Amino acid sequence: MTSPDTQPPSLYAAREPIFPRRVKGNFRTLKWWLLALMLGVYYITPWIRWDRGPNLPDQAVLIDMAGRRFFFFMIEIWPHEFYFVAGLLIMAGLGLFLFTSAAGRVWCGYACPQTVWTDLYILVERWIEGDRNARIRLHRQAWNAEKIRKRAIKWTVWLLIGLATGGAWVFYFTDAPTLFWNLLNGSAHPVAYLTMAILTVTTFFFGGFAREQICIYACPWPRIQAAMMDEDTITVAYRDWRGEPRGKQTVAGNGDCIDCMACVNVCPMGIDIRDGQQLACITCGLCIDACNDTMDRIGKPRGLIDYLALTDEPRERAGQPPKPVWKHIFRPRTILYTTLWAGIGVALIVALFLRSDIDVSVTPVRNPLYVTLSDGSIRNTYDLRLRNKHGEDRWFTFSATSEGTFVLGLEGAQELKVLVPANQTKTQRLYVTAPADSLAADANRTDIRLWIQDLGTEDSPGTDRVHHDTVFNGKGK
Repeated sequence: MTSPDTQPPSLYAAREPIFPRRVKGNFRTLKWWLLALMLGVYYITPWIRWDRGPNLPDQAVLIDMAGRRFFFFMIEIWPHEFYFVAGLLIMAGLGLFLFTSAAGRVWCGYACPQTVWTDLYILVERWIEGDRNARIRLHRQAWNAEKIRKRAIKWTVWLLIGLATGGAWVFYFTDAPTLFWNLLNGSAHPVAYLTMAILTVTTFFFGGFAREQICIYACPWPRIQAAMMDEDTITVAYRDWRGEPRGKQTVAGNGDCIDCMACVNVCPMGIDIRDGQQLACITCGLCIDACNDTMDRIGKPRGLIDYLALTDEPRERAGQPPKPVWKHIFRPRTILYTTLWAGIGVALIVALFLRSDIDVSVTPVRNPLYVTLSDGSIRNTYDLRLRNKHGEDRWFTFSATSEGTFVLGLEGAQELKVLVPANQTKTQRLYVTAPADSLAADANRTDIRLWIQDLGTEDSPGTDRVHHDTVFNGKGK
């Protein structure tokens, strides 16, 4: 048994909190604008109205679980049209591959929800507790009235942001104004409260406490990105041939880097970009802003830390200018990704505009395949599923074209037309009868095309007409 004095050292290192210093510059300004834009879109979108006519929701973007539809302004996606969603997901993946191949982890640095909400939480922390040095002092000092007060205010604001995040998410699944008042008076569905609670807690924890740990340990993308990047990928890097050796500028032979640690102090991941590319780097560009500010103060050219490609290193070491940016971006890999991305996008747009407002499926009843009536004629039965995508009730009628002569009839109806309620699907049984002498005697099956036409309403006659090819079973005499 090992004595306490000979216990092996622990292999676990406790996390050291990161307190990024405030920085100004082009990339920090870009990140603020993108943060405001993306959060604005996320929080405001559920409140945008869009008039679709009677019997349809007027929320511009709505995932209508009860009605099994997705609304996006003038576009309406039904469950059987899930290929549109699949196509958008494929485009999102290809877009991620494209941007990573061209400019590294720009998604992680500028648009990832973890990055955006962490930036917002750090901003709140800075407002309440002060900049980097003040936050470090507060972290190290004992719990007293000042620390309790500042932490309580900070955590309260963080919780409110998390609550707004969860609240905005549930608004995408039902009418936002109605749900808002139901949430306030306690009459909303328990699922809404549960969803908001989960998102509030996860946002509070991920953005406030876990932060860079999510990117390093939980997110798979840092490990996948290596397959997307090559030596022509433009990413954040340190020009060590210009900056080394580090030290005071008064010492002959030293490079441009004065080892001020500004690039490390502003990094939200707590890394030193001068050590080279690292899994934790999200290429946010804040180290570029910090280094450029230092270079301006000491009278050195900007760009000691910058976006550049590995293929530019030997050229710059030799005193030659780097390749034009477009040569790094337009290369076989990115061209392939762009072509695939654009091809899927064009296909989705074409499919979107070519789809009909009538959707029908025809299923022949196979038990029995056909029935011979008393007059010798043969009857087949079909089950039709008619989907009315309009906001009002619609009448539909039917006809058939084939080499034979067919008579159509509907189960439970005197006329050859059926009323389908607005935004609903109706199942209707259709009988198709043919005189035996009109069918070929040497074939058990006859090709038939069933036509379904939208008669519309009295005020708005329909013009849509679709067909479905099937077979008629039975042979003539």
